[in-house]
Amino acid sequence: MIEKKEFILTIEDLTVSFDGFKAIDSLNFYIDKNELRVIIGPNGAGKTTLLDIICGKTRATAGSIQFKNEEMTVLPEYLRVRKGIGRKFQTPSIYENLSVFQNLEVSYPKGRSVFGAVAFKCDEEVKAKVDSIAHEIGLIDMLQTEAALLSHGQKQWLEIGMLLMQEPELLMLDEPIAGMSVRERELTADLLKRISSNRSVIVIEHDMEFVKQIAHKVNVMHQGRIIAEGSMDKVQNDPTVIEVYLGH
Repeated sequence: MIEKKEFILTIEDLTVSFDGFKAIDSLNFYIDKNELRVIIGPNGAGKTTLLDIICGKTRATAGSIQFKNEEMTVLPEYLRVRKGIGRKFQTPSIYENLSVFQNLEVSYPKGRSVFGAVAFKCDEEVKAKVDSIAHEIGLIDMLQTEAALLSHGQKQWLEIGMLLMQEPELLMLDEPIAGMSVRERELTADLLKRISSNRSVIVIEHDMEFVKQIAHKVNVMHQGRIIAEGSMDKVQNDPTVIEVYLGH
């Protein structure tokens, strides 16, 4: 039996009920360190709800969520962020009236508490971090550009960069390539591969070609449960998965 300490995220017997409806139903889920995992499944399968529960936006009805062997189910959302869990929603949440540099700067952890914000100075350490992240997300030449002027894809990358400023050990992204051009999708695939080299990443995605490009392992969700796990080729040929998607 594999010891839990080998996983950065351990979810066991997780259940979430809304007025008797089980959005997540006795789910077990394990993520390794530095793994890029993709969750797929039809609409209403519970994919986004699962991310909501991991980050603390939604409370679990029953079960356990352990991050680095520490129980998370009772912790509020902001403490989970401080523990190293980062979450990006479907719509970019950036400060459109600020520059790319300023968006990254305000995401630096030392400036995010009340006392930290008062004493916060953009010193060489902060500037070096901003430059490093801007280079990683492909926006190093646009640091002084107002965020509102960025393309849709660039806004998505900026929000990923804002999360990376906080150095999360687990990064969760909900449909990161929705609305992107073909080229932006290619660049996003490269970005996600890079950032998963030193952190764990969970991606919810519907674009199967994109999933094939990036996933170390794929989970298929249906009706609040995980019904298949493995490589993209394996899950695509799973009879249960075929039945769920094609309705045979």
